Amino acid sequence: MIDFGNFYQLIAQGPLASWLEVLPAQLAAWQRENLHGHFRNWTKAVDNLPQLTPQHLDLQHSVTADSDELSDRQRQGIEKLLRALMPWRKGPYSLYGTVIDTEWRSDWKWDRVLPHISPLTDRTVLDVGCGSGYHMWRMIGAGANLVVGIDPTQLFLCQFEAVRKLLGNDRRAHLLPVGIEQLPELKAFDTVFSMGVLYHRRSPLDHLYQLKNQLVSGGELVLETLVIEGDEHDVLVPGERYAQMRNVWFIPSAAALARWLEKCGFVDVRIVDFSRTTTEEQRRTDWMTTESLADFLDPGDNSKTLEGYPAPLRAVLVARKP
Repeated sequence: MIDFGNFYQLIAQGPLASWLEVLPAQLAAWQRENLHGHFRNWTKAVDNLPQLTPQHLDLQHSVTADSDELSDRQRQGIEKLLRALMPWRKGPYSLYGTVIDTEWRSDWKWDRVLPHISPLTDRTVLDVGCGSGYHMWRMIGAGANLVVGIDPTQLFLCQFEAVRKLLGNDRRAHLLPVGIEQLPELKAFDTVFSMGVLYHRRSPLDHLYQLKNQLVSGGELVLETLVIEGDEHDVLVPGERYAQMRNVWFIPSAAALARWLEKCGFVDVRIVDFSRTTTEEQRRTDWMTTESLADFLDPGDNSKTLEGYPAPLRAVLVARKP
């Protein structure tokens, strides 16, 4: 079973200490309840991975680790165990000769985001809906002192812990299987990221308030989400599905989203990037073999989803808590 004790010790003396009033009980309940049927197999794969200290490590330009001391047999064993944790959706990773070609080229998103945000050097960072933690490692590579990711998906936790072992058991990043709604108002993070989450929230304004409540005064929010074209009054409310996803509730225009942020009390709101999601950025791979974006677009007109809505357009907004 994955142990969170090191994280408890890490935050016991500092601005996150108040989290310990609720977090251990939440994670104890999580460990008792609703574990996925494959969770035991996933944790076994993590346990069987070697804990390595890489001779070659790059978190600034990629998530890459390697060592000259591993045999071919050891490298093959690592790949086999990482494949036991499929499907891999966010990445890519290059770990001791195994290139995990994930569904998403998350490095492309990071390259779009990084030029527009405040330097992460020595910052305490929260990554909401962090997936397997790819961006968390890039945040560490950008100089963050501590990165906490939250995502309730059990496979993502196991993938994160697998990568952590292969990166030398790095304790600057921690993933907790909780949702943003379970966090108290910590007001302790210098930067909060919410990327690819907002459209999955039934109440997007509540989500923005929850993000704001985690920031220190003067802290920065980095928000990346689906948007539509239009002015500050335009919001798409999809039917049962959007691009075959059931849990898409609201897709505002970037201008409307900027207005929402201001309504929630953020200042210095900036729209810094627009990007259409392509089938080169999100696609099937050998590490994620089920349906992907190409299967969710109208085969006769890829500017539309199968349901007839505008195809995915994403924006990055940056704002500050006063």
